[in-house]
Amino acid sequence: MTTVPPEQPQTARAGRGSKPGRAWLMLALLLGALLLSAILAAGLGAVHYSPAQVLAALRHGPPNLDATDIDPVQITLWSLRLPRILMAMVVGGSLAASGVALQSLLRNDLADPYVVGVSSGASVGAEIAYLRHAENVLGGAAVPISAFAGGVAAMTLVYGMARRGGQVLVTSLLLGGVVVSAFLGAVSTLILQLSSPDDAFRTLNRLMGSLQDATLPQCAISGGFLLFGALILFTQSRAMNIFALGEESAKQLGVDTERFKSTLIITASLLTASTVAFAGMIGFVGLIVPHAARRLAGTPDHVRVLPLATVAGAMLMVWADTLARSVMPDSRELPVGVITAFLGAPFFIYLLRRHGR
Repeated sequence: MTTVPPEQPQTARAGRGSKPGRAWLMLALLLGALLLSAILAAGLGAVHYSPAQVLAALRHGPPNLDATDIDPVQITLWSLRLPRILMAMVVGGSLAASGVALQSLLRNDLADPYVVGVSSGASVGAEIAYLRHAENVLGGAAVPISAFAGGVAAMTLVYGMARRGGQVLVTSLLLGGVVVSAFLGAVSTLILQLSSPDDAFRTLNRLMGSLQDATLPQCAISGGFLLFGALILFTQSRAMNIFALGEESAKQLGVDTERFKSTLIITASLLTASTVAFAGMIGFVGLIVPHAARRLAGTPDHVRVLPLATVAGAMLMVWADTLARSVMPDSRELPVGVITAFLGAPFFIYLLRRHGR
């Protein structure tokens, strides 16, 4: 079975049937919708606040904890909800951008950091860093670095298993991702058994995906990774368009394919690792959002699809996390990975059946 290109891969079709300004108009609308979503989500939870209360708390800034009269809205917003919303934006944008990169690299619209094992590799890397208490030696960068190494190793392994005769086979890709993820799941279970109770709790949260421990410093770190990775991918967006024609055609058109593939593998792994390090394994965002972004853009041109996917992924995660922390009674919350799995699994089955036909 040969590779399945995402939507319409030929760059010759990139602008056909779509107005040049459509994608940028959709991007502006999405940015506005993202800002509105953040304000509305900040008011939802165990205690509801109106948009006016949210805006007032934001305008007054972080609360002074030494003051005698502290507005409870400010405390709730700045200490709990704002970090989660910002982290949701960064996680969603990072996973969506990573999904665009992997679907372009593998020329397969079933590709996703979760499906092909990158998330599992990054998770194991982060768990090893926690188990060895590497943050005591390397500081706050220990967990992202270890997660990055695990993600790159897993992606390289799956890509090598799926590549045959210059092509990436769909069956080999999916089976390789399943096998690698299953093996790394066993490694995670072993790490869980070897961990202390506190480390085991953090490991379980990572396996399920959760934003409840997000902090503003973590948002700044992961946001820096997103900005860096998205800029790199944007510089490769035209090469992605050419690579969709096939590796041999891309070589003939002047693309350094080996460097291109290495850049996408490393960048996608970096973006995935930054989310796993702070939010755990959250699947299917990188599968769903690139398809939606191509529909919104009206073209498979990565110059337009990549920014649309990044913003759309951020908005999807804001509402997924809001639902996760609001749907359960008694202040309990679902892992956000459960919400994205409920959305993504049926979508994956739909894609699989469509390509099977």
